[in-house]
Amino acid sequence: MNETLVTVVGNVATPPDFRETAGGASVSRFRLAATVRRWDRAREEWTDAYTSFYTVWAWRALAGNVVGSLSVGEPVVVHGKLKIQEQERDGKRWLSADIDAVSVGHDLARGTSAFRRVSQARPLPLEPVRMAGMPVTAGEVIAAGGVVDEARVAGVSP
Repeated sequence: MNETLVTVVGNVATPPDFRETAGGASVSRFRLAATVRRWDRAREEWTDAYTSFYTVWAWRALAGNVVGSLSVGEPVVVHGKLKIQEQERDGKRWLSADIDAVSVGHDLARGTSAFRRVSQARPLPLEPVRMAGMPVTAGEVIAAGGVVDEARVAGVSP
C-alpha cells in the first residue's frame, strides 16, 4: 500500500455537513484552510504567506463526532490519507486535495477543549423473561386467549 498520510494544522473553513450513503455509512465533510506563516525579518513579525484548502472526509463514528464537535473558525489538526484528484468542469481542468481523515481534533496549542467519550452501547442479547407463568411470545399470548398489540410489539408509540 502506497498511501500518502498527512497531518495538516489549520482552521475549519465551512460547517461540517452530515449524510448517510446509500449503503448506510455515515459521512461528514468540511473544508480545512491551512495558512503558512513566515517570519519577516525586515518587519520583525510573523506574516501570512499562502493558504491551502483541503476537503476533509470523515466516515462512520468519526463523522458524527466531527459534526457534533467542530465549528467554522476553530483550529484543528487533521490526520489522514491524502488524495489529489484531477477534474474537468466547464472545459477547465482543476485539482482538488481531499483528506480521508483517520483522526480529527482541536489544536490545543491554540486553545482548550473538553473531551466527552461517546458511549458505544452495544445491544445486549435479550432472553425472554418468564414471570409467574405469564406468556412471553405472541403465540403464547394468543394461546392464553389474549390479543397481541402489533404496534406495541413493533415499538411504535400509540
